[in-house]
Amino acid sequence: MLKQIEFACAGILLVAIVVLVGVASIARAVGSPIIWSIEMAQLVFVWLCMLAADIGMQENRHFGLQILQDNISPKARDLVELFNIVVIIGFLAFLLYYAWGNMILMHPRLVGATQIHASYIHASMVVGLILLMRTMVFKLIERIRSRGQF
Repeated sequence: MLKQIEFACAGILLVAIVVLVGVASIARAVGSPIIWSIEMAQLVFVWLCMLAADIGMQENRHFGLQILQDNISPKARDLVELFNIVVIIGFLAFLLYYAWGNMILMHPRLVGATQIHASYIHASMVVGLILLMRTMVFKLIERIRSRGQF
């Protein structure tokens, strides 16, 4: 169900970007540009990217190198995959620490014409990394249960 909510939110953000860019283009063409449209499109696009990254991770759509895993036994392949997931979770936790600090640091800054706090843009990284960590933890649990290890 969470995946469907994420997918719906990503779809809404995509539609919002298309509508925003379309309206801004028409407004510019008729001689009254919307000065905040680029900033809002950037804000929405960053959030869309983070949601799309998590959706892609849930569906195993991210790129990977299989040359090592194709040349080892199934048991070793399972261990390598478990190790990779644990490393990714650790890396995401490392990034989350710095993304949180960056979001706090950016809060006092205001973005151009919209005058919104820059932390709203940088919060997308925090939320996205938490979603990615959640996905990888679920993948780790699923992998352990399906393989009967530990």
